[in-house]
Amino acid sequence: MQRLLFAAFAASLGVLVATAAAQPVSAKELKVISDKTVTGVGHPESVAYDPKEKVFYAGDFGTTPDKSGEKDGLGKINKISLDGKMMESGIVPGPGQPAFSKPKGIWIHGNRMWIADLEAVWVFDLKSKKGRRIEIGTGYANDLTVVKNVLYVTDNRADVVVSVEPADFLKPKVEPKITKIYSGKGVNPNGIWPAKNGSLLLAGFKSKDDPHGIYELALGQEPKLISKPIGLVDGLYQMRNGEVLATDWVTSSLLQWNEKDGVRKLVDGIKGPADFCVVPNKEGLLVVAPDLVKGELRFVQLGK
Repeated sequence: MQRLLFAAFAASLGVLVATAAAQPVSAKELKVISDKTVTGVGHPESVAYDPKEKVFYAGDFGTTPDKSGEKDGLGKINKISLDGKMMESGIVPGPGQPAFSKPKGIWIHGNRMWIADLEAVWVFDLKSKKGRRIEIGTGYANDLTVVKNVLYVTDNRADVVVSVEPADFLKPKVEPKITKIYSGKGVNPNGIWPAKNGSLLLAGFKSKDDPHGIYELALGQEPKLISKPIGLVDGLYQMRNGEVLATDWVTSSLLQWNEKDGVRKLVDGIKGPADFCVVPNKEGLLVVAPDLVKGELRFVQLGK
């Protein structure tokens, strides 16, 4: 049943983000049309797109990335326009709520936004900005995704994936069930994405001396390496044709992967290539990639 839910969600996601533009069908056809750098966004680790309001939400560490594990309360979420202009800074959490420390993975679906922050995850209502935080038993929550009403969260340092059910735990009376669905198999998962075949895609993130790649995790099964070792893989996105976009810290790049051709670098020079988002448009795909180290956002337009 869980696998069917994954597949249903992946299909619904494709309907939500697809536009009239046809995504490129092969690695050789995908080209960089433009590449714009936006500054003044703090130290962003994750970016998500709200298709309803047509804006981006970017997490900001509020300090240098070398302090990525500190519980300092300096983190925030910034609201950014389609052309990269700051619209609002520090929009959540609101008065009386605990402060963010190191907001990383962000996921938006409907009127809800989920955020990973060290030992906890948040869910917010995008209209009212009301939020709720729960601790999930991790120390360095990285990325997250929602499949139907189940939230999946990675922690690359603890080498675990945790499920939170229901994902929409905003109401105080809701007590979500927290379960480790993967633990200690050496993947060290960072990015996570719902795959087209109903599984989860995981980005392996260990060390420069122990390069990891892209993994596939089906519930109840062992994770499977589907790419050759790449490096320190962070963000993930699967295109409609099954190919994967990813970011890699070793090569400071945004790359493209498919089973036949392997890895192909699209953009380099991103010193801190973290959790990006993708917006299909009439030209092809707009990728907004955070550079955690430089404190920038890269707006990369991909097309044929």
